[in-house]
Amino acid sequence: MDSLSGIQAFVLVAETRSFSAAGRLLGVSSSAMGKSVARMEQRLGVRLFHRSTRSITLTAEGAQFLERCRRILAEIAAAELELADSRAAPRGKLRISLPLVSGLMLPVLTDFMHHYPDIALDVDFTDRLVDIVEEGFDAVVRTGEPADSRLMSRRLGRFRLMLVAAPDYLLRRGLPQTPQDLLNHACLQHKFPSSGRFEPWPLRHLPDEAPLELPATMICNTTEALVQVAQAGLGIACLPDFMVREPLRRGALQQVLAQHTEHQGAFRIVWPSSKYLAPKLRVFIDFLSERLFPTEGA
Repeated sequence: MDSLSGIQAFVLVAETRSFSAAGRLLGVSSSAMGKSVARMEQRLGVRLFHRSTRSITLTAEGAQFLERCRRILAEIAAAELELADSRAAPRGKLRISLPLVSGLMLPVLTDFMHHYPDIALDVDFTDRLVDIVEEGFDAVVRTGEPADSRLMSRRLGRFRLMLVAAPDYLLRRGLPQTPQDLLNHACLQHKFPSSGRFEPWPLRHLPDEAPLELPATMICNTTEALVQVAQAGLGIACLPDFMVREPLRRGALQQVLAQHTEHQGAFRIVWPSSKYLAPKLRVFIDFLSERLFPTEGA
């Protein structure tokens, strides 16, 4: 248990950058905190902090050790909370970050709120690559695979990008037969707000071929607006299949260059691996897994 108390003391000193501030949190003196950290350094055989009269900073070894210690304390807290909350109803605030596809997300979110009225959602719609741990999110939904070892994830469902246009537009301007034909068409481009870059169109090309520089008749930072503009017959847009499924069924949009496009993407829900999976987070993950793409066994 002395090792455990030493770990707690070390983490508090690292987070507050002060022996006295950490001591106040534990109700002990600053000298007691200093001695606890010193004993740990002696036992480990490494220096964990650079100390001066004005500041305390982590050494490289201390920074590495801090991440492990946080996980240890989080696992202990998780074990305690799991026992205490095993019968508790999901409740509390859930801070989540979602991509800018509210048409896909909002119906599921409103349904979730009906099912779990004691959970308050704090929702951030953005395409920005947020730092889940540092910014304090409980979970985020994004495309692609997480590269951060501090995170866990579950796939929610797959999607693909496709090129679509209104039938009356294609009657006026002609049906493109090859990707090069797009150079003479009105292209409705999606620009990512956080980076200012255009979303690449998934056109097949040979390895030695450069991607086409397509014209931009319209530039928009939300794909939902592009659906409406495309249905109005104003150009060709590159959109995810879940956004155009209904317009395609009604005949308001038509897929073009299907044989020249290739894309496969997936949405994943991601959460901190060291964070206790509270009932509110557990039911949210399960709910999205079951409802976001109900026809796919993700």
